[in-house]
Parts: sequence; C-alpha cells; structure tokens
Amino acid sequence: MGNSTVGEERPVEKEVPAINDPESNHDSSAVGKPWMYKPIKVGPLTLPWFASPETQLVLVSFVCFLCPGMFNAVSGLGGGGQLDPTVVSRANTALYSTFAVVGFFAGSISNRIGLRLTLSIGGFGYFLYVASLLAYNHGKNSGFVIFAGALLGVCAGMLWCAQGAVMMSYPRENEKGRFISIFWVIFNLGGVIGSLVPLGQNLHSDSGGVNDGTYIAFMILMVVGFIFAWGLSDSKYIMRKDGSRVIVMKNPTWKSEFKGLFDTLVSDYYIVLLFPMFLASNWFYAYHFDSVNGAYFNVRTRSLNGLLYWLMQMVGAFVFGLTLDMKFFSRPMRAKINFALLFALTLGIWGGGYAFQKRYTRAQTDANQVKMDWTSKGYVGPMFLYMFYGFYDAVFQTCAYWFMGSLTNNGRKLANFAGFYKGIQSAGAAGMWAMDSVHTPFMTEFASCWGLLLGALLIASPVVFFKIKDHVDIEDDLKFSDETTQDVMGAIPMERQTSESKEKQTTVA
Repeated sequence: MGNSTVGEERPVEKEVPAINDPESNHDSSAVGKPWMYKPIKVGPLTLPWFASPETQLVLVSFVCFLCPGMFNAVSGLGGGGQLDPTVVSRANTALYSTFAVVGFFAGSISNRIGLRLTLSIGGFGYFLYVASLLAYNHGKNSGFVIFAGALLGVCAGMLWCAQGAVMMSYPRENEKGRFISIFWVIFNLGGVIGSLVPLGQNLHSDSGGVNDGTYIAFMILMVVGFIFAWGLSDSKYIMRKDGSRVIVMKNPTWKSEFKGLFDTLVSDYYIVLLFPMFLASNWFYAYHFDSVNGAYFNVRTRSLNGLLYWLMQMVGAFVFGLTLDMKFFSRPMRAKINFALLFALTLGIWGGGYAFQKRYTRAQTDANQVKMDWTSKGYVGPMFLYMFYGFYDAVFQTCAYWFMGSLTNNGRKLANFAGFYKGIQSAGAAGMWAMDSVHTPFMTEFASCWGLLLGALLIASPVVFFKIKDHVDIEDDLKFSDETTQDVMGAIPMERQTSESKEKQTTVA
C-alpha cells in the first residue's frame, strides 16, 4: 500500500516561496505582502519576485549606478572638472575622513535602522556634492565644497554599507561571484554613461574646466537614484529560490548592534589581515584621477579616458565574476587561483604604470607643459594603460568582496564586514587625497600605490589560503544572531512542503 504511493509522489520544486503557511514555524513578522513573492511577468519573460535577492541586487545596483556612479564620472574628470583641483582635493580629504569614521560603524547603524533607510540617506549626499561644484563655478565658495564633501562622506558610508550587505549576504554560496559581478557591471555602467555627458558637452573644447550643463545633468540623474533607494525591501522579507532567508537580527537594538560589532572583531579576528587590502582598495583613486588623467590630458580626452576606464571596470568585474564561481574547482582552490591572478596583474599593470610615470613630473603639469589630446602622437599607449587601471580596480575590489563573502553568510556580520571595508578604504583614500592636495611628487604617489597593493596582498594571503572553506555551516553563522535554523531554512516552497507531507503520511500508513 505504502510503496506504490511513495513511488508515484515526487516533490515538485518551484522557485516561489510559501507565504503565510500555517504549518510553518518561522517568524511570521518576517513575511512580507503576498505581491512581494509573485514572479514578475514582462511579456514572454518571467523575472524573479520583488523580494528576491536578484531583484533587490539590481535595485541597489541602479541606485549606485545613479549616485556614486555619476560621482565617479565627475571624479574621473580630474579635480571634479575644475581648473584648480586643489579645492576638490581638500573636499575629498574631508569626504574620505568622515567616510572612514562613519563607514566603520555603518554596519551597526544599518542593522539597526534597516537597509532601505540606510541606502536612502546615503543617496542624498551625492546630489549635494555636485551642487556644490556647480556653485563653485560661479561663487568660488570653497567652504561649501569642503562641507559638501564632508557630508557626502557620512552619506556614502551609509550607502556603501547597505550595498555591501545586499551583495554579499543575499546570494547563496555558489552565486556570490556572480552577484558581485552583476553589481559591479551595472554600477560602473553609471561611470560609462556619466562619462558620455561631459564627453558630449566638451567634445569640441580643449579647455580645462567643465560647463554648468554637465553638473546639472549629473544632479538630475542623482535625484532619480535617491528616489529609487526608497524601493528597497527590508532584509527580513527576502527569500531565495530555495525558500531560505537572510540571517539577520529579529529585534536589533543600538546596544546589540554595537556589541555585535565587537563580537565580530573577536570571533573573526583574522579579518584584520584583510585591513591593509581594504586600505589599498581606493588609495590609488587620487593618483588615477588627478595625477594621471587630470594632469596629463585635456578635458575632452579626460572624458574619453573616463569612459574607457569605467567600461574596463565592467569587463574586469564580468571576467572575475566568472572565475570566482567556477564550478569545476572547490571554493578554496578558486580563492587561491584568483589571488594568484590578482597578484600577477598587480605586478604587470603597475609595472607598466612605472614606465609611464617616468615620462612627466608635477612641475611640468603645473606649468601646462603636458596636456595630451586624443589626436596627439603617442596617445594610444597611455590610453591603454588607463583602461587597464580601471580593469585592475574592478578586479581588486571584486576579489576583496568575494574573499569577505566567503567567510560567512550571516547578513549581520557581513554588514559589519562591509562597514570595515568601506571605513578603512576611505581612510586610505583620505590619506592619498591629502597627499595630492599638498602637491606630493607624482612618482612618490605612484610608489605608495604600488607598494601598498603588493604589501596588502601578502598580508591577506593567510586568510585567502587557510580560512576560506568550501561551505560555511549554518550553526556557525547563527552564533551571533537571535534567529534559529528554522527561521532561515524553514520557509521552503509550499509545493515541496505539501508533497513531502503527503509522502510522510503515506510512508507511515
């Protein structure tokens, strides 16, 4: 009797989680509205439901596309598009100084107030910063630019923490490279499209500054990004294809989150070996944007270089997103392979950068002896170098995020990791922008970049080689959470629950 029925019944798995299942024991307050879990139909296509990791990742990616993506396009012009880059270097020093402080604690703030509010607050600062550059074009109010930079640091610390938490904690273990890659491609598409704006408006100009229309266009796009941020769902409502949920705190308090920050540093003490890598990850931006692109090229060529720089970021993220998720190697082996590739790129690309930097000095650029146009003889070599600088940036940061994401699946802990990453990264950027603002020799800046990158990789190697496992046990991830295994694994699809229940009843009979 039982055998015949069991043979006929087979679980049917659909990628739609059960909602308000009366037999489910998971926390009912963590279930969103039914519409959040209905697949989205667009013509013949069926897209993931709203509260899925994929949809949320794309939403966060477009917020970053429109806010920091446009900011990157402005920064890539060198000196924020200003004739005198000194005030922008000072604003960036203020930006990354506040970013460093807020970013380090942003994980605790994000866990307490939620990712949607964190992301929304973060988007506002980018608009105000570009507005300050527009105002500076007319009133030369350097104080407003520096204030806007400092406020942007606070906002950016919030935004990037929320972004990092979504990108690293929402996907399943075998999807993390792909998620990081998708984010980085969409985000850097912002830099590509953003670079088209000044390129089009300054196509026939060889002057040094950027016109008002360029800044206004960026401001409009950033407002749209700020609005998009309000569409993000709370982490507690997210359900993956297999019905599992993100590990978060059910009832976070300020005390529990700042205690969690300390607990993370104690339980995952080896994360400090990644801190030099975090420090190095944005250290080279001032050198790339001001000391190479801003110093060596005129405005329309800077715009073209910026376009190519961000385009190659998309290529780098795509390529390494594939290598990081290669299915025919174990995760520890993938970590080692990608680390070796990253180290080789550090030697090769920056070795070429050393040969290029010997061509010119800061004194020559200050005297306007060096302003190359894309029609100038010998432009192709520097162009390719700048493109590979962009490729390298994406590879370095994609690997850094993947290394962090491979250490845990706990959303609360990964929010803290993201905060550490962005806080320390910003401290490094602040130091480099401060060096640039006091007119440090270009070769000194270059040496600091290359030396720090190589040193950081060597220090991080024990974590990469010995701490990344093929799988992180859920019991380990739940140690510093008030959720249970049932909370995060109990929301399996309704169809699967029903068939499994029938199978058990038939077997008993």
